[in-house]
Formats: sequence, C-alpha cells, structure tokens
Amino acid sequence: MVSERMYALGTKKSTIRTIFEYGKKRAAEVGEENVYDFSIGNPNVPAPEAVKTAVIDILETMDSCLLHGYTVAPGDPQVRETIAASINRRFGTAFAGKNLFMTSGAAAAITICFKALHEDDADDEFIAFAPYFPEYACFVESVGARLSVVPANTDDFQIQFAELEKLLSPKTKAVIVNSPNNPSGVVYSEATIRKLAELLTAKEKEYGHPIFIISDEPYRELVYGGLTVPYITRYYRNTLVCYSWSKSLSLPGERIGYIAVPDEVSDFGRIYGAIAGAARVLTHVNASSLFQRVAARCVDEPSNIAAYEHNGELLYQGLVEAGFECQKPQGAFYLFPKALEQDDRAFCDRAKQYDLLLVPGSDFGCPGYFRAAYCIKESTICNSLPAFQKLAASYR
Repeated sequence: MVSERMYALGTKKSTIRTIFEYGKKRAAEVGEENVYDFSIGNPNVPAPEAVKTAVIDILETMDSCLLHGYTVAPGDPQVRETIAASINRRFGTAFAGKNLFMTSGAAAAITICFKALHEDDADDEFIAFAPYFPEYACFVESVGARLSVVPANTDDFQIQFAELEKLLSPKTKAVIVNSPNNPSGVVYSEATIRKLAELLTAKEKEYGHPIFIISDEPYRELVYGGLTVPYITRYYRNTLVCYSWSKSLSLPGERIGYIAVPDEVSDFGRIYGAIAGAARVLTHVNASSLFQRVAARCVDEPSNIAAYEHNGELLYQGLVEAGFECQKPQGAFYLFPKALEQDDRAFCDRAKQYDLLLVPGSDFGCPGYFRAAYCIKESTICNSLPAFQKLAASYR
C-alpha cells in the first residue's frame, strides 16, 4: 500500500530527535534547569539584529506580490549576484550569479547534488568520512545510490587516506567533506585538503571520469583560535559547495542556502542542468523568496562566534577535568569525547541517570564516542559539570 522504506523513515525517529523529545518530557517532570540536554544542534545565539532589520525593511518597501511570488528556480538573479560577489571577496574565487543555485537549506542542497550526480540504473557510490552527519545515509539511499564510510581516524579526526583509497573505485561518484565537522568539531587542515585533491585527481585519470567533492559547509563561519577553513574549490576543480545560513545567522527554521558550481567543474552546463533537474523532481520549486533577499542583505554579516567559543572551552575544560578524553573545539558547536566504556549506547543510557542527554557516537559511524552539542545556555553547561563528574566517578 505504501513504500515500506519511506514508512520506516517517517515513523522511526532519529536517535537525536528521540533524545531531544525525551529531554522535553524529563524537563516537565524535574524542571528544565535540572536536565542537561546536549542532544540537538539548534543554535542558541539569536539571529543578528541585521536579520530583523532586513526582514522589516523588505516587507515594508518591496511590492508584496513580487516579494511573495515565485522566483526563477535557481533563485533571484540579483540575490545570486550579490552572494557570488561576497564569496569572491572572501575567498578569491570568480563566481557569478550563474554559478549559484539557491536551496531550502543545506539538506536540500546536499540531496539535490546526490540526485544530480547519480546516474539512472547505475551502481553509484558516495563516500563519507566518519564521524559523519547520519542523515547522509538516508539522503544517498533516497536517490538510489549507496553510501560507503571511511573509518574515523580517532587520533585527530583528519582523513584516513589509506582507508579511503581502499574504498575508491570506478563506481565512486563523489566524496562528502564536512568541515568544520559535525560531530567532531574538527577542521580539515590545508594539508588534508591538498592530499585529498591529489588523490582524487589521480583516481579521476585512472577511472576516466570525474569524482566530485560535495563540500557540506553549514558551520564554515564557526571556527575558533584563528583557524581558517580551506575553500575547497581553490584546491580541486570538481567541487560542489553546499552552504546554509542555518548556523552562521541562526536561521535553521528558515531553510535558506545554496549550491555553488564553479565554472571549472567537468561539463559545467550538464552539471548545473542536472542540479536544476534534481531540484525540480524533488519538488524544490524555489527557495523562500523572502529569505533569499534577507540572505543577500546579510551576506557579509559576521557570525557571533564568541558565545559558542566560550561554551566550547567551558565544556571542554570541565570534561577533561572529569577525566574524559576529547579533542579541543576547533569549529562548529559540538564536542566528541571518548565514552567511558566501549558500548557508547550503554554509556549514554547511564548518562541519563544523571540527566545528561548525550548522543552515541555509533550514530555518526564512530562507536565508542559520544556527541555533546554546546549550543545551549552557559548556565546549563556550568550546572552539568558536577553531573559529568558523578558519571565519570561511577566508572571508577
């Protein structure tokens, strides 16, 4: 009667959402201040005042029928020109409006890229690097392709190139890069990106077809300690950039982002056309007309990273003092510490006894770890530290 696969996706909630909903229920029982919910990456920093100003000004000054009407499918031409100019100023690229396709957030952008690159009836494969955003699996499977995963390098969470080379094959269509990374918070170094570009270039020649990098960049602006995130199109020509303002401007519910397709990609016209076609069949008529224009107005608005950086340092120091092993935050707003037992799901279940809501690393393809999202109130982090101490003590 219905697609069993779609029914399973629609009725089986993600672990993250399940924990988040449990947290709401638990808060009603014991008080929100007594529940330490690190489950979900929902920004706690308000959107910049410039967003509110832009929304009000656009609503008050722009013709309502034009504002709320359809745009062309790739997005308003002036919006795309404005955003392209901003990218060029920041990263030394040469994009024009024709290189951008506006989307309803990064999830739509990534799924559109998978759909555009996967050839009908082909046994295509996409590759992710653990730890990885778990929705990649259902996005890839939804278009009829397969996802393969490179095991995590838990020393520093950079790419394990020997393992990647084992997985690369003539069936490989693209690899997915997510830096700053969800869930590890690690930024891929320039050396890592250069080595990845060199390997994929060699494999393109060996297989006789392009291998794309799909660069998933919703956390690009959230980096700490003076680190920079390499702009991958400058290192590898067959790169599709998927961006969202969900995190940088705290607009996750507004669903606004884009795909950047450089002129240098193999057969630009066919790639861009396939992206437009994939968006069409995925019922993506056009991204929000209002928030396309808001994004263009606020494209150079700096992200408020101070609160996230402070929270990350506070949680990191508290966990290290409690005895956890953890990489220091480099970007995004997650920590990915080692669990105190091999079974990370059992560890997270035990953490619930202390009202600590954590996500098992197994959900991100990296067993033995857990994710803690620190885009929450500073007071919640401070109040949680004694609970982490008690949790760690229970293993001694």
